[in-house]
Amino acid sequence: MRDFRQLKVWERAHRLVLVVYRLTGSFPRHEMYGLTSQMRRAAASIPANIAEGCGRSANGDLHRFLTMAMGSASELEYFLLLAKDLEFETCQDYELVQLQVTDLQRMLAALIRKVEAARQLPK
Repeated sequence: MRDFRQLKVWERAHRLVLVVYRLTGSFPRHEMYGLTSQMRRAAASIPANIAEGCGRSANGDLHRFLTMAMGSASELEYFLLLAKDLEFETCQDYELVQLQVTDLQRMLAALIRKVEAARQLPK
């Protein structure tokens, strides 16, 4: 079991959730149960999956939850694009948050590779 709070990738993911909540707070009210909810759930799923993976004892479980976090990051990436195209956010907001998502995806990919390498080591 690992302490997820010690991981920079979890910290960045948590900060991204806060940004997404603030950003979606200005979305149209009729999107509360649509895009707003979807974006918030996808964003929150990233650090939640990292935390859950860290709470498991096996590297295989950690790997699986990290890949789910990566999937949620990709889902959020699409929702950000959709919100921009629907003009629910400015291009500047889109670019700033998208940059954070891309950075987080890179960090997750590196951690996934590290966990994969550790799983391949002989016991």
